[in-house]
Amino acid sequence: MRKIIYWVHTSVDGFIDGPNGEFDWPVMGPELSAYSEGLDEGVDTLLFGRPVWEMMVGFWPNAESIADDPHTASFAPFWRATPKIVFSRTYKGDDWTSRVIGDDLAGQVAELKAQDGGTMLLTGGASLAAALTEHGLIDEYHVAVHPVVLGGGRRLFAEPADRKRLRLVNSRAVDGQVVVNHYTLAE
Repeated sequence: MRKIIYWVHTSVDGFIDGPNGEFDWPVMGPELSAYSEGLDEGVDTLLFGRPVWEMMVGFWPNAESIADDPHTASFAPFWRATPKIVFSRTYKGDDWTSRVIGDDLAGQVAELKAQDGGTMLLTGGASLAAALTEHGLIDEYHVAVHPVVLGGGRRLFAEPADRKRLRLVNSRAVDGQVVVNHYTLAE
C-alpha cells in the first residue's frame, strides 16, 4: 500500500499564506531544505490542489532562472521529472499535469494508494489536505512552523468536520528558527 505524506509550511498563528495570498515568508535554510529533500526520497508522485498547483506551475518549470539558491537548484529537476496529479473539478490540466482528478476524491485516492508504486507527496494547500484527512487518507503530516505571525490567510486545515487526533512522531528545530513536527493519525 502506497502512502501519502503531507508537507506544509505554516505560520505560528496557523496560516499557510498571508491575508492577500502571499507566500513570501517561509525561509528555506540549509537544514529545512535537507529535510524537504529527505521527504522526496521514495516519492514517485506529487499531489496538488488547484491553488497550489497554479503557484507551483508558475515557478518550478523555469525555477533556476527565477531564483538562484541551493533549494531551488535541488528541487526543480525533481519537480519537473516527477508525475503530478492535480485535484480540481474545473481545471483540465496542462503540459506539466500528468492527471487531473475531479470527482470521487476518496475513491480515486484510495485506488491510487492501492496501486504499486512509491510514496505520494502532497505539498501545501489546505482544502485538499483537509478533505484527504477527513477520509483518513493521509499517512504522515510534516508541518514546518515558521517564526512569523501573518494575522490572516488560509488556515492550515480548512474547517474540519470532526476532530482528528494526531500522534507526534518527531519534532525538531532546524536552521535555528523553524520547528518541523512529524505526525501520523492517532489510532
